[in-house]
Amino acid sequence: MNTLIGLLIAIGAFFSIIRLIQGPTTPDRVVAIDTLNVIITGSIVFLAFLFKSELYLDIALVYGALSFLETVVIARYLEGKK
Repeated sequence: MNTLIGLLIAIGAFFSIIRLIQGPTTPDRVVAIDTLNVIITGSIVFLAFLFKSELYLDIALVYGALSFLETVVIARYLEGKK
């Protein structure tokens, strides 16, 4: 089961990276970065489950908050750019 979860995370990350590279517009790339951040946060939570460590959950919480702020800042920047 753990292998399947890791494989699904890797597949999601792969397609997000493809969208990040090939994205025809800047908003597509921003969505790809946000998707990668969600995948990374989920991966950190998965590591917390695997290693039975609550420290990883704290790290995932902080990373999720910072990635949310990153998305908001980029969206505000792109909104003002038009």
